Amino acid sequence: MGAPEASAPTPSPTRAAAIRTHGIGRTFGAAVALADIDVTITAGTVHALVGQNGAGKSTLLGILAGRIEPTSGTFEVFGEHVSIGSPRAARAAGIAAIYQELTIIPQLTAMANVFVARPRSRAGLLDERAMRRRYDELSARLGVHVPPDAIARDLSVAQQQLLEIMRALDAEARVIFFDEPTAPLGPSEREALFALMRDLREQGVTMVFVSHALDEVLSISDDVTVFRDGRLRASRPTSTWTKQSLVDEMLGRSAEIALAEVAATTVEAVTGAADAPLVPAAPRRAADAAPRAVATSTAEPGLRVRDLFVSGSSEGVSFEVRGGEMVGIGGLVGAGRSSVLRALAGLDRRARGELWIDGRQVPWPRSVRQALRHGIALLPEDRKGQGLVLGMSAMENVTLSDLGAVATASVVSMRRMRRAAGESAAGYGFDVRRLDEPARNLSGGNQQKLLLARWGHRRPRFLLADEPTRGIDVGAKAEILATLQGLAADGMGVLLVSSELEEVATSCTRVFVMSGGRVVADQPIDLATRSVEDTVADILYAAFHVEETHV
Repeated sequence: MGAPEASAPTPSPTRAAAIRTHGIGRTFGAAVALADIDVTITAGTVHALVGQNGAGKSTLLGILAGRIEPTSGTFEVFGEHVSIGSPRAARAAGIAAIYQELTIIPQLTAMANVFVARPRSRAGLLDERAMRRRYDELSARLGVHVPPDAIARDLSVAQQQLLEIMRALDAEARVIFFDEPTAPLGPSEREALFALMRDLREQGVTMVFVSHALDEVLSISDDVTVFRDGRLRASRPTSTWTKQSLVDEMLGRSAEIALAEVAATTVEAVTGAADAPLVPAAPRRAADAAPRAVATSTAEPGLRVRDLFVSGSSEGVSFEVRGGEMVGIGGLVGAGRSSVLRALAGLDRRARGELWIDGRQVPWPRSVRQALRHGIALLPEDRKGQGLVLGMSAMENVTLSDLGAVATASVVSMRRMRRAAGESAAGYGFDVRRLDEPARNLSGGNQQKLLLARWGHRRPRFLLADEPTRGIDVGAKAEILATLQGLAADGMGVLLVSSELEEVATSCTRVFVMSGGRVVADQPIDLATRSVEDTVADILYAAFHVEETHV
């Protein structure tokens, strides 16, 4: 093990524990999010939690902050056994949480946001003079000043974050959780936050810090705990870690074993669905294309993006996708992957960049309609909020993107709608007997099949798939990945974002890796020459900016 790239003071072993958990677990149905977690957070230190996407760190944070109820286990706060079933109970125990999605009320003043949770008098009033005095005290304690009468929506993200910290200190929080606090901040703002955290540590405040930025973890923390697959894998002083050792610990088990399971499930799901009726417009199912059957396309890029700037980015993103190619975007939460897809789909009006389709430059899409005119469609991460109209039937949802195809003289024909929806939905493994059922009644897997059927009906040139397998069962997950491969095999260009990097490694023929809003690597995927485990490691090393030295 090499020397640490950055170190922090090792906490004294004689210090008391601010938080100690005993066998904390959490399941969501059959899925295990956390299993038997025993961790100690030493008082007056900064304790970092790290791991891949979905490793369990944010779930633990949610349990300790009262947002998620544990399925099993207990925990102590400063030596006392407590039961925290709500954020209010957490605050009463001296715990506050500051999330990446801030809870600032934009139309209120800075001062009002700090004291918004304070008890009011019987008349519903707060003592403004006392609040102003307390606001000045908190500002002095933090060594910062945000104008108390400034409207919150006019403040920077860093200033809004300061208001949340002031709110936590006003509530006399002894433990503050920071969930990806630096993701929206610029370099100078990050340094200011770290200076503030060091000051708070000197004042005896305990902080728990979740971050994918390993340089920051090694710089600011005293201890680091690594999660993998819902379990605590290692917890020790920061001075004993390097970036590479952290990434190696996150990778842990052999991804090849996991992929053997996924491949077996894929084949089973495919075999069971092989007799489903197919129509000419539908893609080849997985029965026709085994996992990773899509060959690397040698055609000229059908879609070329140059210098794409999305909201809040400081560096342009450039990439290419060929027809018949399934390309993955690797990286971690907050890297900017979904922002790229949303911009390309016309959902970010402030995005700017250059776009070529088949070698011809076209205007950057400013709406979903414009993106569709370019042949670009989005399979959104939030299928319920952004993809489906939950109150509409499955049949209506399938044909919604192209009603003209089922209309005569601008009048929709229900007979044509049913026939078109049935043909398209059947090709994606959807039970056509449920076409009249409201979309809200369907499982996550069936809802995703509806969205795929919609684009199968529309036939875009390029499909942007944002976390298409999130929240669905293993069998449906395998079917959906195989369907995306089938679309690529039929000539469509598919761009896949998935937090499960094994999915990228086994489904795609190429991956470009994003970190901090920019592309840091672009490489082919060839499992004939490099294992799934090594491919996943390559993606993570690139995302964490680690020079690989152990292979």
